[in-house]
Amino acid sequence: MNTFVVVTALIVLALILAAYSLFGKKPKDNTPALSLNESLKKLLNDHVDYYTNLDDANQLRFESMIAAFLDRVHIEGVGLEITDLDRVLVASSAVIPIFGYKEWRYNNLTNVILYPDTFNNDFQFEGDENRNIMGMVGSGYMNGQMLLSRSALLHGFSKSSGKSNTGIHEFVHLLDKSDGATDGVPENLIPHEYATPWLKMMHQEINRIERGKSDIDAYAATNEAEFLAVVSEYFFEKPDQLQDKHPELYEQLSRIFAQDPAAN
Repeated sequence: MNTFVVVTALIVLALILAAYSLFGKKPKDNTPALSLNESLKKLLNDHVDYYTNLDDANQLRFESMIAAFLDRVHIEGVGLEITDLDRVLVASSAVIPIFGYKEWRYNNLTNVILYPDTFNNDFQFEGDENRNIMGMVGSGYMNGQMLLSRSALLHGFSKSSGKSNTGIHEFVHLLDKSDGATDGVPENLIPHEYATPWLKMMHQEINRIERGKSDIDAYAATNEAEFLAVVSEYFFEKPDQLQDKHPELYEQLSRIFAQDPAAN
């Protein structure tokens, strides 16, 4: 066999192997899904309405996503001892906005830091009347960290929370930030063709809020990023009410989060 034939055969074989590696059947990932113990499941059942409204199969998926989040993200306390309920509510705040995206991971988060109550810009939670911060996504030297008020976190999952949920609010900011800009347009979630209509809808509703013509919390008019976070709280906490009063806004958020909570 001459040299040309040998070289040609080797090239063909290499191409076949390369094609198989790219398109051939890959071995299954046998990594078992993480699961929660019974005490954590009970806390979910007792405190997270979003979870209890899911069917059995989606409850199992929610539990697995909670366990995966807790396995990757460290939760610590300042001036308090972290409890299982703290862990469950922080993780639920994280999972609820991304539940429509099975493969999503918060790659821009390593730590969640809980404070007993509201805090100020210097992260002080005692003896200052200007302690009005309930949550914050870190930037600069605090990048990769989230700060939350435990009292605000607990209130967000209480029966008296209304349309507000601080945990969900801050994790929506984190989703918004994942494309590099916290600007109210989560480009990693929103299809490109819907970005411009979403911006137009935001500005129209912000104008109504400023004129006192909307039931959306006035804080949403602060800027586009806060608008997204505030209406996302509304979307997940009172989906039926949002769909009834703001059907177009509900439809856009349903696209962004790939969820239809009013149907549950």
